Amino acid sequence: MQQVVTVNDDFRHLNDGLPPHIARFIVAGEYDRALRLIEEELEAGNRPEMEPCLRAEYARLLRTRRDFCLTRADVIGQIRAEWPEFGDAELDTLIDHERLDWRYVDGEQRFLQSCVESLRLYPNDVPGLACPPTDRADQLAVLDEMRSKGCACRRVRVRHTLSVGKDVDVDPETHVMAWIPYPSGQQVADIKFVEASEGAQIAPATAPQRTVHWDVRGERSFFVEYEYTIRAPYVDLWADNPVAPVWDAPFAPAPAPTPEDLAAEEPHLVFTPYLRSVAERLYADIPAEDMLERARAAYLWVTQNVDYRYQPAYVLLDSIADSCARSRRADCGVFACTFITLCRLGGVPARWQSGLYVKPDSVGCHDWAMFYIEGLGWLWADCSFGSAARREGDDARRHFYFGNLGPWRMPANARFFAPLTPADPALRDDPFDNQMGELCVDGVGMTSYDREAEVTATMETL
Repeated sequence: MQQVVTVNDDFRHLNDGLPPHIARFIVAGEYDRALRLIEEELEAGNRPEMEPCLRAEYARLLRTRRDFCLTRADVIGQIRAEWPEFGDAELDTLIDHERLDWRYVDGEQRFLQSCVESLRLYPNDVPGLACPPTDRADQLAVLDEMRSKGCACRRVRVRHTLSVGKDVDVDPETHVMAWIPYPSGQQVADIKFVEASEGAQIAPATAPQRTVHWDVRGERSFFVEYEYTIRAPYVDLWADNPVAPVWDAPFAPAPAPTPEDLAAEEPHLVFTPYLRSVAERLYADIPAEDMLERARAAYLWVTQNVDYRYQPAYVLLDSIADSCARSRRADCGVFACTFITLCRLGGVPARWQSGLYVKPDSVGCHDWAMFYIEGLGWLWADCSFGSAARREGDDARRHFYFGNLGPWRMPANARFFAPLTPADPALRDDPFDNQMGELCVDGVGMTSYDREAEVTATMETL
């Protein structure tokens, strides 16, 4: 039997569908049988049109086994450490109310490693767990700064290290390729390359997912250090007559929308019948030419109806926007995909932006959206932060993130599911987004289990 080799573009065909008998075995959790049947289908070559989807599903099954690694007993044990009365009945209640994501894997119900931490965001669901509130003081101070000054500017210095995991062999002749995100986007300027591992090559600013790239032998660790200035303008989209943000040199507004900003994109930004129905209801009383009100309707619907929950790796998600609108659960990227798709269905140009959330004391991954309003230009929407504000009863903060971001961002990606520069020849850890970086060792893509990443930053207020 030939080895199944999945490539990134195979995931564009996720919605093509599988042979029904294989799909049923996957739902039943019979992974060994499903994997064997996929191998046999690919070997026989009788359904060539299905082969990309079969290869993608093969990779997803292997990844699901790794990511959905906790049994019911594991989850109950973790929660009982803080909440001794918690048991099977309480776990089933959380499952029935869609508070926990799960899969049926190899004959038993399995959960994500992060599932218990995800529960802490909703204290009413888990009264026996410690659910400390988030300290918003610094975040709210930045929002006040933007409202009073009309913008907030920061000079940021980032050092990003990416290494092959210690369990992966790298000898002097091993071919290693690496990609680390690098700043790009209309809100950043004065980008300065400080230093990097030998052999670093910077992708052009027009790259849809901009990176620093290495193509070397025998190296297992890579780093880049860079600086950039970010300007976060403020616009009040809740005013009677919003005023467009000013873009002073060296900053420049993003180019005008293209047809791509209104189009469906397989497999995740798809205009499904269900999403069309949602959009028709949202926009029923809003004229097509009132794009601001249509974008507002999409934002309010998403931030009101969808709760933040930790998500599996994006390679494991089905038709993201449609699934989110049905499940009403999302992380930052799922929020962004859903908002973008609803905007496009309403005739509002919208696009992806993502990179890092760079706070003065920490750095993490983050995704958000952009939308275009004639006369106002490209604006931002952070539905993840907006939903959190709704959850915490802060309408002012929820309103802020319709039109605005803060300066705690490092944008690097302008498109969802775009190739790296140069393209990764192997299956990426995340074919759709790039935040922590990608590694390819002797033609094999490294997953998050096979690598180590560290990002630190310093920040100066301008």
